[in-house]
Amino acid sequence: MENFCVNKVAVLGSGVMGAQIAAHCANANVPVVLFDLAGKDDPDAIVRKAVDGLGKLEPSPLATRDKAACIDIANYDRHLDQLAGCDLVIEAIAEKMAWKEDLYRRIAPHLAPHAIVASNTSGLSINHLATVLPEALRTRFCGIHFFNPPRYMHLVELIPASQSDGTLLDKLESWLVTRLGKGVVRARDTPNFVANRIGVFSMLAAMHHTERLGLGFDEVDALTGPAIGRAKSATYRTADVVGLDTLAHVIKTLQDTLPADPWHDYYAAPAWLQGLIARGALGQKTRCGVFRKQGKEIQVLDLKARDYRASRGEIAGEVAAILKIQDPAGKFAALRICTHPQGRFLWAIFRDLFHYCAYHLADIADNARDLDFAMRWGFGWSQGPFETWQAAGWRAIAEAVKADIEAGKAMSAAPLPAWVFQLEGVHGPQGSWSATEKTYKGRSTLPVYKRQLFPERVLGEAAAAPDKAGETLYENEGVRLWRLPKADAGIAILSFKTRMHAIGREVIGGLREAIAQAERRCDGVVLWHEAPFAVGADLKEVAAALEAGQFDLIDRYVGEFQQASMALKYARVPVVAAVSGLALGGGCEFLMHCARRVATLESYIGLVEAGVGLIPAGGGCKEFALRAARLAATSANRQPFDFIPPVFNAIAMATVSGSALHARELGFMDEADVVVCNAHELLHVALAQARALAEAGWQPPLPARDVPVAGRSGI
Repeated sequence: MENFCVNKVAVLGSGVMGAQIAAHCANANVPVVLFDLAGKDDPDAIVRKAVDGLGKLEPSPLATRDKAACIDIANYDRHLDQLAGCDLVIEAIAEKMAWKEDLYRRIAPHLAPHAIVASNTSGLSINHLATVLPEALRTRFCGIHFFNPPRYMHLVELIPASQSDGTLLDKLESWLVTRLGKGVVRARDTPNFVANRIGVFSMLAAMHHTERLGLGFDEVDALTGPAIGRAKSATYRTADVVGLDTLAHVIKTLQDTLPADPWHDYYAAPAWLQGLIARGALGQKTRCGVFRKQGKEIQVLDLKARDYRASRGEIAGEVAAILKIQDPAGKFAALRICTHPQGRFLWAIFRDLFHYCAYHLADIADNARDLDFAMRWGFGWSQGPFETWQAAGWRAIAEAVKADIEAGKAMSAAPLPAWVFQLEGVHGPQGSWSATEKTYKGRSTLPVYKRQLFPERVLGEAAAAPDKAGETLYENEGVRLWRLPKADAGIAILSFKTRMHAIGREVIGGLREAIAQAERRCDGVVLWHEAPFAVGADLKEVAAALEAGQFDLIDRYVGEFQQASMALKYARVPVVAAVSGLALGGGCEFLMHCARRVATLESYIGLVEAGVGLIPAGGGCKEFALRAARLAATSANRQPFDFIPPVFNAIAMATVSGSALHARELGFMDEADVVVCNAHELLHVALAQARALAEAGWQPPLPARDVPVAGRSGI
């Protein structure tokens, strides 16, 4: 089988999504050309403004500022010939069917014979769009729906048209997973696909019950954010971020395309939402929507007063107590009988969500796992709807929902599907329930997923957690040294066990012993655990010693820390740091001493000790000095001090990188180090790097003897 290569991507449309999709391709070192309409005076003005604007967005769509220069600028009038050199063309213009159809007709003659064409539509019919394309192109057309912001949101929905080439889609999925680092969910070609279909219904249900129970918008956001395992933006803040006009458009899509849906009566923007849109209060982009900021005060729209007031939403004490119940079954049982309006609201939104998901599962998703992942990856929920239902007791919740439907309390009178009462849950060791195939389905068997040694799991799925997996070689209170025979039995994995992987004396002592054992028993070591990599030294231990006046203990602690760093550097087997998330202070110093670093793009690395009035003491400053000496030795007419100011500033300002690529610019990583986009592939790649170093006949570096330094001129 020929290799599948995407050597260049074209993105059509330089709006918010198009420009950021192009930016993420650039982050992944995929050449990209960004198209839009030609401007009046300057044909490239529209796209140039969009690319320039990428550097002003927060969080940044660009892994490093210079990635903007990797985006080629083009317009439809002059540059359509460039499409012939693109392997993947992603359309990301406004959600107007007629506009998309016109654009497709315009680009079709210029496409390469092998090019894949995909629409980033958030809910328009992929099959309808395909009818505009030439017959020969329809097998290479599909939907690729990114979520905003594309760099940070893990989900991509892949939507086949009826004529899409299945083999080609498999290759495209593999590319999206590894090259762009995405979690791919195959969606059916139904309105708004999976995540937006469920997410928007969840918001509509919240809106309905907000008004029914007379709750404030700020009150509802307090209830529907982290308190129930969802994003901080909750319900109404999410609406503001998305854009109230955009939300209304998505709701209108449901209204227009699902006339027979049992919930059709609720597919309408509430009067208050229409009123805000009519006034131009569209949310975050107009700085006024459900919420607004007046000076330093956050204000919220009050439906009763029809004006804004100070936002002060709080969860009532009795409801907060219910939400603290650890047992999900007990929590939902308490919510169901709670008489407080907030408790009644929470039970109602969950009940109607469960009802809706069960009823529509067969229509919108292949299986329950895909629906749950779509909500976790696309909306930031800690659990998908089916996971939440199953955790609370599948049968008990099913009977409670059924009872409310029969009593006329639910938003729809449609009965739950029969399969709901035939199962004990939708997720299990055998897979996840497919309502269309009436069976449990396992995970995708595409080879790309073999690279994910510890993929994300749904509740009830059979899998050993990393801290229980493999064969333990050594363990203490701070670390575990283990190996995973299914991956590479000769390379050991060293994992920290502390909270946030903070580095205390148990970690330091355990690390030194683990390295010593690995030198005797293994071919290499990968320092890996799930993010964060390490938040630095355990300052509680240091603070306690300071308070007790035990300065000799602090001296010993610093000395042991430095010895641990040197153990990593001079180990007789290669040690590879597998970095994801935060790597701060001592965590940064540990990775700097390893033979190689493999980091996810979303790695945030820095020596932050100056922020708490300390100097990095685990060897990081020394490593920078050694690097400066090496650079000076190979650069004509340069002194070590010439290379010190940038790293000195990074240390003095406690600078933390905005990505792994930025960390390389700051000097925390080397050019030879590897950056991966998918965090779930990190361990696989790090093990391969350790194996490659071992097979190359690894020898630790010789200790430095004569190290030129700046001397007095550097003071």
